[in-house]
Amino acid sequence: MKKIGLIIIFLLFLPVLILGQENAAARRSASMSIKGSVKEKSTRKAIPGAEVTILGKGTITTDIFGDFKIQAQVGDELVISHDTFNTVRYTIVDGQRIDIEVDDHPVVKKSKIASEKKRESTYQKNLKAAKGALKKDAATSIEYITNALETVRDDDPSSDNKKAELFETLADIYRHWKQPDLAESNYLMSLKNRANTTVKIKLGNAQLENKNFQGALNTFSQLERSRLNSEQKVKVYQGLGDSYKGLQNFANARLNYNKALSISQRKGFDDIVISLNSLLAGVLQEEGNTRDAEGYLDNSVQLADQKDKKTSARQRAVAADFYNKSNRFDKEIQLRKEALEDIEEIQEQEITSGVAPVEEDNALTPQVQNYKIARAFAAQEEYDEAIPYLEESIKEAESKNDLIVQKDATRKLGEVYREKGELEKASNAFKEYEVIIDKLYIQKDQEISQAARFSRELAQRANRITTLEKDRELNEARYELAFASQQLINQQSLRQQNVIYFLIGLTLLLLLAAYLMFRNMKQQRYANNLLALKSLRSQMNPHFIFNALNSVNTFIATSDERTANRYLTDFSLLMRAVLENSEEDFIPLEKEIELLRLYVQLEHFRFQDKFEYTVEVDSEIDVNEYMIPPMLLQPYVENAVWHGLRYKSEKGILSIRFQKITSDSIEITIMDNGIGRKKSKELKTQNQKLQKSRGMGNIKKRIAILNKMYKDKVDVFISDLENDQEGTQVKLMLKKDK
Repeated sequence: MKKIGLIIIFLLFLPVLILGQENAAARRSASMSIKGSVKEKSTRKAIPGAEVTILGKGTITTDIFGDFKIQAQVGDELVISHDTFNTVRYTIVDGQRIDIEVDDHPVVKKSKIASEKKRESTYQKNLKAAKGALKKDAATSIEYITNALETVRDDDPSSDNKKAELFETLADIYRHWKQPDLAESNYLMSLKNRANTTVKIKLGNAQLENKNFQGALNTFSQLERSRLNSEQKVKVYQGLGDSYKGLQNFANARLNYNKALSISQRKGFDDIVISLNSLLAGVLQEEGNTRDAEGYLDNSVQLADQKDKKTSARQRAVAADFYNKSNRFDKEIQLRKEALEDIEEIQEQEITSGVAPVEEDNALTPQVQNYKIARAFAAQEEYDEAIPYLEESIKEAESKNDLIVQKDATRKLGEVYREKGELEKASNAFKEYEVIIDKLYIQKDQEISQAARFSRELAQRANRITTLEKDRELNEARYELAFASQQLINQQSLRQQNVIYFLIGLTLLLLLAAYLMFRNMKQQRYANNLLALKSLRSQMNPHFIFNALNSVNTFIATSDERTANRYLTDFSLLMRAVLENSEEDFIPLEKEIELLRLYVQLEHFRFQDKFEYTVEVDSEIDVNEYMIPPMLLQPYVENAVWHGLRYKSEKGILSIRFQKITSDSIEITIMDNGIGRKKSKELKTQNQKLQKSRGMGNIKKRIAILNKMYKDKVDVFISDLENDQEGTQVKLMLKKDK
């Protein structure tokens, strides 16, 4: 029989097996659209242009993202090949996406590493050469920058840092060669590739040099909100002061100069302190506060005296310019003579040491200081004192081919001779002045030609750099276009996914809302049940209270004061216990038994001739483990006494028994052999029928509510005891809390 059953089962499942094999074969033979990608294993970098071939069916190449899409069948073999890695073979097993990870070909990988090292070396050499030629030859320096920029590859992880460094150096070149507009644009290019506080400070200073005071103010204001070290804070506050000064906002200029001065003094930046004192003096002079301006200026001169001769000379020249504006020519002459002594001493030291003189400030030359001393004497009409200084200035300027100072000094000499009345000497001086003017014109023409040629060279090299960047931007645009195309391809599926996610999210929100509503309703029902229980617990049977007090009154009327006192004492004990437990939903069974004994004792005291009672508790019951609603049993006992035993002609019996049924439940039996429920109803007066019995009604409501809240904790069964319907039995099943 077993063999026959197995054969029948096999025959039943045979069509299913055959159909499954046919479906599998159909799936294997069906052509599918397979998507995949080719990437390097180590870097996860996409490999564009890799060939993906199915033998005998054709070849495709990967796109810019290394992705491909090909029609194939299960079992087809893909051959993935490229110059940069060893050929890979892959057999299709299903229609899932294929992600091919490849190792670089050892020879190619080695070549790539060598090429990267060579590019890095070339980049560093050109950058170093560009910085070395920065102050010597602008065109050569820019050429080195261009060569370095050509070595930067977009796939180089440090390409942004390299471009930032190159454009910063290029901006430094333009700034040094007095091209602040080009410097500003290249600092911006540097910052575009990498944020850098130092470069941004340079940008602000280039904007100041380009007279773009509002732009400089914006730049330094942004820097003020950045995290800066002390030196950077000084530069930023000085930049803000210069910007406000350029905008004629002298109050804010002074405020920011003072901030920079405070930090510089605290940090010991002596050179900056000297410079800031001069700047503050200039601002105060613009505001008309000459006295305070002189204080700052004198302070700067004193500090400069403690430094080197060059610093001292420069600061004296600055102070002299200040006193010239204030027409304090005596003070100006004194400072310029002291500055002239420092300059001559510096020149002697350079000649003695054989060191080539460092590129000097135009103001710190003997010819300039001699000319300005002579001009101060002339302003005071001290012409004889002015002439020697003018002649010395002309001599120095001629020796150094300084045609501008030579021109000014010669013209001033002619004016001085004219004022003295020595017209022939004045005429000779003015003739010499005309000769110098012609020379200066030729020189300026040459300088203009050189400047034009210099500008063209700079423009050509700048255009080459611009072209390189445009090509790079074009490649980036192509990449972005390809990326956008890929995004458009995937857009539809993304929309569908978003709709699905939205619906799932909406469903979850609705479920959450439903859950919260359900929980809220459940909590509300629970609160209502608690309120109802509290209300029912507060309603003690007024019938019992009235009868108890009436009994006390009867005992007093019959002069049985002792009995009345005893009854009243027991009644008060019961009332106190009831009130103590009135706020509890459950009390230990032990307390309920004590309340019940006290109540039955009171009822028996009143109706001693009507019944006897017993209260039995099973010894196996742990009365502290079971919890019961307070005064739950009292209405049933009261019912037995008042409606059953009280009307019985002979003495009845009231039995209360607590018996263990299972490990977690007990049975409480209240039994009387009274007249029964039927006769009790017949004996009710018309007035009693009209009154509502609150005790039994309340107890039914309490049990119903408690069973809802605590899942059938109490069960009650009421039945007649005898066939002739005399006597009543109430059984309560009480379960232990889990």
